[in-house]
Amino acid sequence: MTVSIKNHANITDEQFKKIYETMWEIRYFDEKVDQLFAKGLIHGTTHLAVGQEATAAGSGAVLKTTDWITATHRGHGQTIAKGTNIKAMMAELFGRTTGTNKGKGGSMHIADLDTGNLGANGIVGGGYPIATGAGLTSKMKKLDRVALAYGGDGSTNEGSFHESLNLAAIWDLPVIFFIENNQYGMSGSVKEMTRVEKLSDRAKAYGIKGVTIDGNDLISVINTTSEAVERARNGEGPTLIEALTYRWKGHSKSDAKKYRTKEEEQDWRTNKDPIKRTKRTLLEAGVLSEEEAETLRLKAKQTIEEAVTFAEQSPMVPVESLFDDVYAE
Repeated sequence: MTVSIKNHANITDEQFKKIYETMWEIRYFDEKVDQLFAKGLIHGTTHLAVGQEATAAGSGAVLKTTDWITATHRGHGQTIAKGTNIKAMMAELFGRTTGTNKGKGGSMHIADLDTGNLGANGIVGGGYPIATGAGLTSKMKKLDRVALAYGGDGSTNEGSFHESLNLAAIWDLPVIFFIENNQYGMSGSVKEMTRVEKLSDRAKAYGIKGVTIDGNDLISVINTTSEAVERARNGEGPTLIEALTYRWKGHSKSDAKKYRTKEEEQDWRTNKDPIKRTKRTLLEAGVLSEEEAETLRLKAKQTIEEAVTFAEQSPMVPVESLFDDVYAE
């Protein structure tokens, strides 16, 4: 196996190709959802992570299937990177019986226990206690599993964040707190919401390791997450990772984005696009050729189109099943 790009996780060339394809799947999935929502084919609300593909793909690549994650309300990419079937994801958003949760969870509540996804969460910061509990389970049962809790910058002001960090710290739990700092918590800049220079500085209050990275640099995400996972497996406790990134779209579908400038948006799109940066890295290392890169992009696009067809052809959730699955058997 060839490893052309030096990295802490020893990701091979073939694995890098798959990660690049995954990044395109994440982008095309969210862009397609954006289109479908505008056409009234997907209901409820959606939170898109276009522009944040490296954080999900890079961190997901270093986890085992048996490891756990808790995803956010902006969690399509996190779920795809963990290995959830994309057709089932799309069917879930369409409200079809073939969805990951039989069409009853929708965009913000996708869960997939087969791939270790303990669930996306519509509550800001709601995944932190769940991941901490999973970490406690792993430690008490000696399962050699880690739990990675995704969160946004806004969630670091929630009580659940601080309580979870404190508990994970004092018990040395195998939990990674992965903050996707996309610069804005809903319509407010992170600079207006906290006085710390870096969100990772909050790790100091709990005596754990905290690190801030370029979240649009795939290799940096892989290296940092891999190191945190290794520490967790070795019983060295939790890590707080702050990955600096940017969401190209609004907070949700009702967001007009009046709180930021077009110049700022264009700068991130043009100069900091994580997929363009990853492609350039792989080309320079000889992992990909231009032709291979284009083939993977088109393959990812086809995957999403097939997922839409699958969802459209799947049966709607019958009304009589409304009260099914409310309680555990």
